[in-house]
Amino acid sequence: MPRDRPAPDLPEPLEPLIDSHTHLDACGATDAASVAEIVDRAERVGVGRVVTVADDLAAARFAVDAANWDPRVYAATAIHPTRANVLDDATKAEIERLAGDPRTVAVGETGLDYYWPGKLEGCATIEEQVEGFRWHIDLAKRLRKPLMIHNREADHDLLAVLIDEGAPETVIFHCFSSDANMALACVEAGYVLSFSGTVSFRNARELHEAAKLVPDDQLIVETDAPFLTPHPFRGAPNEPYCLPYTVRALAHTRGQDPIELARASTATARRVFRI
Repeated sequence: MPRDRPAPDLPEPLEPLIDSHTHLDACGATDAASVAEIVDRAERVGVGRVVTVADDLAAARFAVDAANWDPRVYAATAIHPTRANVLDDATKAEIERLAGDPRTVAVGETGLDYYWPGKLEGCATIEEQVEGFRWHIDLAKRLRKPLMIHNREADHDLLAVLIDEGAPETVIFHCFSSDANMALACVEAGYVLSFSGTVSFRNARELHEAAKLVPDDQLIVETDAPFLTPHPFRGAPNEPYCLPYTVRALAHTRGQDPIELARASTATARRVFRI
């Protein structure tokens, strides 16, 4: 969790908002009281619901616990692509059990990450990631829940696997960070694109162009907290309460009223997650 700078001040409230992808455990939550403290802070600025997302088995257990502790919290459970090499039968069985919980609204985050292999010790190989991704796609289809995708430098192969396996009814590209061509391909396929603090970064010109192309009914917003803190707070710890900063930056890029975008993204998130 970044701590180079103090936490941002609470932004001016903007509502209604749903943080469609955060990591409450990585934000410091450990129990019902600390979950409530983080979500209370978010609710004060209009972020009334959050989806807390798993990247390993411990995080998946925590996400489901947190969602059952607090009615404002929902879970997404999966094994992150860089950890796909842990997907033995026992792990698959537990992820499937957790994903089937009524408070779990998506299977995620799963997908492909081509940045870390060869750089991160113990990182799953590309072959292991593809195998794990295929398993998660099948799980999402069997449970009839949205598939939440992590994509890093793997645009072509991700789309190819989705086509080959047959995508679930709802596919969410978490923290969409690709270019306009990828955005158009995803929109045409009917996928949902989720935008994080990266869309506020001044040097993210290709992402800015991509963000202009996404219809309201295929767009949601997220923090990915404690990571990707929006400009001008890069290097500071992120939390769900920071979401209005990102939404205002995204609205400016799209030439859209922030209140209109907040309402539209929330309507889409409610439909996508069935909340």
